[in-house]
Amino acid sequence: MINITVKKRNGSYLDFLSRGHAGYAEEGQDIVCAAVSALIITTVNSLDAFTEEKIEVGEDDGYVSIHFKTNPNTERGKLLMDSLILGLTEIEHSYNNRYLTVRVKEV
Repeated sequence: MINITVKKRNGSYLDFLSRGHAGYAEEGQDIVCAAVSALIITTVNSLDAFTEEKIEVGEDDGYVSIHFKTNPNTERGKLLMDSLILGLTEIEHSYNNRYLTVRVKEV
């Protein structure tokens, strides 16, 4: 299962962490993992290309983290992250929480 944790403070994103594998199908055939990966990679690239957000990104097998150094977030940065969370939550609900969980915490 992919576990995603998002930390926010006063409406601004602080941290995003994705851990694990969906387990929907074998590696290379897992459409849930592919969808989640595509959303995250596109968001990271968009934050870099289209915003002034200062972020640190960590990546390893089954692990992606995004740490925001800009607080509060830029308007575009917040919109991109809101869109990412919307997409991930839709995947979570489409598969009845079996392969993905998304938790947003106010800290």
